[in-house]
Amino acid sequence: MFKLPPKRSVFCTGLLLVMGVFPLNPQTHVSIPLDNSIYYILEQAQMRGLCDPLPGAKPYSQKLIFETVSAILDAGQDKLTSVERGILQKAYQTYKPQAQGLNWQRGAYYFNTQIPKTNIRFSGDLGAGLKTAFSGGLYSDTGDFVWGTDNIIYLYTDGDVGEHLSYGFHFLGGVTRSPRAVLGTYNTYYEGFADDLEEGAINQQITVYSQPLAFFPYSYRKTWDGFVVFPNNISSEGLENWPDEVGLGPMIISELSGELFGDAITYRFGRVRREWAGMAEGRSLAFNAAAQPFVALEATFKPVYWFNFSALTGVLEYFNEKGLKESAWTSQNAFSIEQLELRYKNYFHFDVGTTAIWAKRLELGYIFPVNSNFLYQDNIGDFDNMGFFFNLKLQDPGIGKAWFSFFADEISPKTALEPAFFEQDRNMYAFQAGIKAVFPWLAFASVGVSYTKIEPYCYTHTRIFVPWYNNEYEGKPMPMETAYINNGEGIGYYLPPNSDELLFRFESMPALHTAVHFQYQMVRHGAAYGSKAVDGSSFLSELDPAGRSEKEVLRKFFLQDGAYQWQHIFRIGAEQALAKISLPVRIFGEFGVVYTYYTDIEGPANAGSPLPYSIIDTQEYPTSVGVILSIGFRLFL
Repeated sequence: MFKLPPKRSVFCTGLLLVMGVFPLNPQTHVSIPLDNSIYYILEQAQMRGLCDPLPGAKPYSQKLIFETVSAILDAGQDKLTSVERGILQKAYQTYKPQAQGLNWQRGAYYFNTQIPKTNIRFSGDLGAGLKTAFSGGLYSDTGDFVWGTDNIIYLYTDGDVGEHLSYGFHFLGGVTRSPRAVLGTYNTYYEGFADDLEEGAINQQITVYSQPLAFFPYSYRKTWDGFVVFPNNISSEGLENWPDEVGLGPMIISELSGELFGDAITYRFGRVRREWAGMAEGRSLAFNAAAQPFVALEATFKPVYWFNFSALTGVLEYFNEKGLKESAWTSQNAFSIEQLELRYKNYFHFDVGTTAIWAKRLELGYIFPVNSNFLYQDNIGDFDNMGFFFNLKLQDPGIGKAWFSFFADEISPKTALEPAFFEQDRNMYAFQAGIKAVFPWLAFASVGVSYTKIEPYCYTHTRIFVPWYNNEYEGKPMPMETAYINNGEGIGYYLPPNSDELLFRFESMPALHTAVHFQYQMVRHGAAYGSKAVDGSSFLSELDPAGRSEKEVLRKFFLQDGAYQWQHIFRIGAEQALAKISLPVRIFGEFGVVYTYYTDIEGPANAGSPLPYSIIDTQEYPTSVGVILSIGFRLFL
């Protein structure tokens, strides 16, 4: 238990008296979604030394967040501004146990009862929420105005069964529109590759789409599961994979979660968005918050503050690109991750872990948490896609933090100390370096910059025949997909392979009901279409299984081996709660400019040597300036 300061003793005594009269609903173990602003507040608190380090496996439970906010209020009275105390007190009221009955500020009805013939309490809530957003972009190269929208209704129930088990079921129904442009086609190997049917090495031409045009690049997240349907064709034959026009789509977020041995072990069996091994919000290279949700069983063991161990295994979902049956045939995959964390107070953090994308089967080695995924594949024949990652963070509480992250998909050890290491496509890895500092002149303010590099073919994998599946569908060979993707989206960092990013972000909560941010982002990415397409630039790229160390075409020279897209993205935004009305309504908006152009080399793409490059502006690779505006509101969220 944390010790209460005198200023809050009267308040909490009154709270205890109320709890004695009206049974409250703790909903202790249900997770809080990753897009909630409380995660930013907790990151700020850790940077300033206001609370103990928190686990690197997210999302966090309501209980953990409530206890952490309480501890910050207790320990940080002389370190918090009046605005910051007000923000934390508001969070305290949000996550504390709620009394029975209708709560208009939460948009939910709370209940608490006892299961007959037991001493077990059954409690929970029934609630609803609404989020609506409209966004549009005007582009100079086409003169077109493109609009999109997300309108999501949330219906949910969360609660507890006794002290050690919580449940959550959230149904999201949405009306959405997110147009994209067709850019061209892309060879999953490279142009001129000769198929090897025995090995399953079959070159595919895939359609390449732009980022959603009505939203800022790399910011749009799917708000539907598997499919959308259009109003003119609501049937099983009308299931589509993307809402280029106004479509209807459902999503289910659900979980069973709890804790054992106090809070030494926390567990969750559910379908939620997660982020592991991120040194700042949204920056993980191994398991990013941008990944689509999937059903998984996970647990974290945290016996002491300086040691955490987490493990997860779940079933990945397919992307409905060719129809339900054919699309799903090769996407029978699972995902496992293990993460070991060591830290010294708020000064030092180190974590290391392994991942595995594996064809679904009763494979106990990946399910068993106390094992190395990276090494275990050698015991069963190397049919899967392994990953290895580590993060190192140094922090001076009250000033800021610096970190370095590394993710390896596949590396040739024999070239590790040779110059050729950095030129061979077979060395597939990503790294990130960043700093983030407290901005002391505004409430909960920070400024940070990071650089991220994703090498060609990182997060990809060649499709392979595996012994557990029939490898033909309707007479066609169908090797198994083992890329680092779920539901068509990346599991790791949100950038595709053969990219880099310079990201600068300032954000603050300058008033009790206000949040603001400014962001500059430069993204460079190898063209995944056209006459100068660079191999290894798509999540669906496949590395030639033969001659990986010898073939000239399998050499990489960032910016100097083909056409590259450059995007300079400026964004400024704010969110404001309407405090003078009785219902909790928050309005938000964002405005910005996207300047896009391409560079090209003087010679053929993928030639095996670096060539000079310069800016171009052609019909195939045009220059464009886009102006984007997004507005919306949330109710009960």
